[in-house]
Amino acid sequence: MKTVYDFLKEAQVYYLATVDGDQPRVRPFGTVDIFEGRLYIQTGKSKEVSRQLQANPKAELCAFCNGKWLRVSGTLVRDDRREAKAHMLDNYPELKAMYDADDDNTEVLYFKDAEATFSSFTEPPKTVKF
Repeated sequence: MKTVYDFLKEAQVYYLATVDGDQPRVRPFGTVDIFEGRLYIQTGKSKEVSRQLQANPKAELCAFCNGKWLRVSGTLVRDDRREAKAHMLDNYPELKAMYDADDDNTEVLYFKDAEATFSSFTEPPKTVKF
């Protein structure tokens, strides 16, 4: 999982795909954190992406960096604990202008039953599960 985290941090931007009914939805994200041995992302509960994930928590993200790409698929689970939110926001202090660990909007989610595949045009794919 640490290699996934490191790749996403270096890429800085990844694209998260969710489902809205029968329509796929993709948008850029940039937050990633490891807390209590789990890979987390962050959003706001007021956003469509949050509603989509609550209706169908299966998601996939994709990032590209230095000629390689990463796809991570799994189930995203909401963690409403203040500690998880605070950990994320401490690692992204610029978000504290919009989010707070004690507000009703901040949402952090961790990947459950995740599969990550690193790919490139020059090396065979490598898959890790966490």
